[in-house]
Parts: sequence; C-alpha cells; structure tokens
Amino acid sequence: MPYRKTKIICTIGPATNTLDKIRQLAEAGMNIARINMSHGDQKGHLEVIQKIKSFNKTAAMPIAILLDTQGPEIRTGDLMENFTLAVGDSIEITAAGSENTENKSVITVNYRDMLKDLKAGDRVTLDNGIINLEVIEKTEFGLMCKVVDGGVIKSRRHINLPGIRVNLPSITAKDVQDIMFGVKNDVDFIALSFVRTAADVEECKRMIERYNGHAQVIAKIEDSQAVQNYKEIITASHGIMVARGDLGVEVPIEELPIIQRRIVKECARQGKRVIVATHLLESMIENPIPTRAEVTDVANAAYEEVDSVMLSGETAAGKFPIKAVETLDKILKRIETSGGIGWSRDFKSDEVKAAFAESAVELADHLKSEAVVVFTRRGLTADFVTAYHPRYATVFAFTNMSQVRRKLLLNRACYPYRIDFSSDPEKTIKTAFALLIKKKLLPAGTKIVIVSDIIAGSERVESIQVRTLGGAT
Repeated sequence: MPYRKTKIICTIGPATNTLDKIRQLAEAGMNIARINMSHGDQKGHLEVIQKIKSFNKTAAMPIAILLDTQGPEIRTGDLMENFTLAVGDSIEITAAGSENTENKSVITVNYRDMLKDLKAGDRVTLDNGIINLEVIEKTEFGLMCKVVDGGVIKSRRHINLPGIRVNLPSITAKDVQDIMFGVKNDVDFIALSFVRTAADVEECKRMIERYNGHAQVIAKIEDSQAVQNYKEIITASHGIMVARGDLGVEVPIEELPIIQRRIVKECARQGKRVIVATHLLESMIENPIPTRAEVTDVANAAYEEVDSVMLSGETAAGKFPIKAVETLDKILKRIETSGGIGWSRDFKSDEVKAAFAESAVELADHLKSEAVVVFTRRGLTADFVTAYHPRYATVFAFTNMSQVRRKLLLNRACYPYRIDFSSDPEKTIKTAFALLIKKKLLPAGTKIVIVSDIIAGSERVESIQVRTLGGAT
C-alpha cells in the first residue's frame, strides 16, 4: 500500500476558509494548513484556526497549523483604484505620510528609510519581480523612477530592494503580536519571514518559550543575507522554507535553482526538515491544469526528497484550489516511485536515539521493509528515523501526545498516530499493531522494523526489533 512521502502545505485564504473547503483540501492531500499573517487580521485567522480544530476532532488524520509571519516587509500603500505602468513611464516613490501622496503618478511605501537608502541606478521590484523600476534621481519628497518592466499597480503590493540592506528589525512589532497570537491558539509551527541570521531564529524560539508555547520554528530563506548564513540558520531551526518568491527577486534568477539545491542538501546533511515553496502550480490560480514546466518543478522537489511542498495563491485565492492539491498529490506519488537523489546524511548527534534510528533505517533498507514503527513521546526518535529517509518504508510514528502527532505531519514519509502508552512496552506495541490492522494501514504479514524500548531486568533499554504484522517476533 503506497503512501505519499512528500507532505503538502496549503495556504488558507478566501477561496478555502470554510470548514467544508478545509475538509476537501484534507481529503485531496493537505497535511498542514498555512495561516498567512501578511493578509487579513487576527480575528479572521482565529476563525480559520477554530475551523481546523473542529475538523481535527473527527478526522482520521489531523491537520497541523503553520503560522507564517509577515516579517519586515516593504509594501505599497492603499489605492483608490489600480493603475497601469508602461515601460518608459516615470513614477515617483514617496513615504506614506509625505506631503506629495495624492498624485496618481506616485507610489507610497511604508518604509521611510528607503528614500535615503537608494541612489540613482538602484532597482526597485514589485509583485515578486513582475514590475521593475530603476531609480533616476532623488526628489524633494522621494525617488523618481523609470519603469523598466510595466504592469498593474495594486494596493499593498510587496516591494524588494535587491542588494540593499533593509534597516528594519527581523522580528517586527506586528510579528511579536502574531507570534503571541499563534502561541495562544496552539499553532504547531511558526514560519519566520526574512530571517537573516541564526540569531533571528534564536530570538523567535526564546519568544515562544517565554509565552509557554511549543511551536517549532521554520526559518524562511528569502534574501541574499540569509543565503550567506544558510548553514548556521539551518542549525538553529527545526526546519527551512525555501521561499522562492522573494528569493528569486533578491538573487540573480539563474542562481535560484542552485541555491535551492544547496539548501535542500544541507538540510539533509543536518537532518532538518525542508519545505520548497512558491509558484509550484502558479498557473492553476486561473487554469484547471498546470504548465509542463510546473509539473517538472514539482517533480524536481520530489527527486530532491524534500519533506514538504507548499501552495500559496493556488489554494488561498485560486479558482481551482482542490484540483491544485489533487494535481500536486498525483505528481508527487508518481515521481516518488522512480527514486530520489539520496543525499548524504552524515549529521552528528550525541543522542543515542540517533544511532538507533540510523541502524533501524539501514536494517529496513536491507530487508526492503515496507514499514518502520517508532514509539516516541517527544517526537525526537521519529525525527531521527525520518531524517535518515528509509528507502522503501513508510514511518508509522506512535505517540501519546496530540501536539507531537501534529508536528510529525511535516516529516517526510511519516504518518503519526496517538495511542495511550502502557508501562509495559510490549502492550504498547500490541496496541499499535492492533491499530495498524484495524485501520487497514498495512496488510497482515508485513515485515516491520520497530524502534522501541523494552524491559531488561529492572531497566528500560532502547531496542530494534523485526516483527511480522499479525505474526510472531
């Protein structure tokens, strides 16, 4: 019975923010719901979170929640109506609140220092690089620019300043409020936007701990400074998101695939989770089928053996959100049958659990076992097992904590379940086996590698066992 290895994250938005749509997304293949704090307000996001929790009460497999912070974003101001810029046009950029903001040929921004940070010849990009401007000169109120690549200017469009060090805090006041909101409402992951250094990740982790939260931090790599520090950022984080929208604007576009592969490889080496995001099936916002190039892009992520891929506008505001997930699910399942790159996984750990996990995966690969069963309280053993990427086996992780179960939904090829643990490890194993059979997760006779503790005299010790489902040891 083949299980999809690569997990799917879906952004929830106006197209999918009802309980019925959330249920349909889950049935189509969604594992994690993304709450994007760059849009909407906390009241609206709380309603979505409550709907997800309502779904989880009766779902066979729950949905985890990832809260994505806005970060130190530069955005255009609100417009009464959209207007079009043509190549060669002149347009002035000025700070919100400046005197010259009523003119239609003016773009206001929420970052006042932009006016002093930029000089003639610098580039300003809007909407992930769709619109490009070149600074011609400084004016009394701002910057006069020439339109290099035109398009429609809309309210609150994201701005990138390639090569410019933005003088904004990595975690803004809004981010602090949103992280507190996420902790209060028991989200599972905090995706920290525009991380620049490992110190940004550590600050976020301290903040979560201060508010008595349990969310794990996913660092988003999306500017050139983060690329320079990516190894240290990976070390500090639970996982990484390769956020290709902003990253593709901040670095030369031809470098983007190289950077993606480098980050994925380092995450594999360190045993950390990795998510590939942005523009996977972008054309499905408007069309019922993806482009051939998009199919190949998704396939490349599967070949790279990433933990998860993420849909943004496709499910948040697209015309075909359910079909987009079904398409993604179909592509991933097919590509996973043809094998992956097989990155080196030489990460080091003082944890005895890591050594057991590596040995268990080697044994499962040797036996061509279809399943590795892991018993884990904090999720650490399951993290190690999935980090070694069993070649043939699906990882079934059993925990007695609902929070841990949801977090393991991000792990590649890992399907977590919550059961009550007995003081007798053998009884716990039997409970897990009974669930596997009852839910028809594996057929009787499946050879299973087990990572569990056993009672040896008066001690509980780690063990690796091989058993047959429905049979003897």
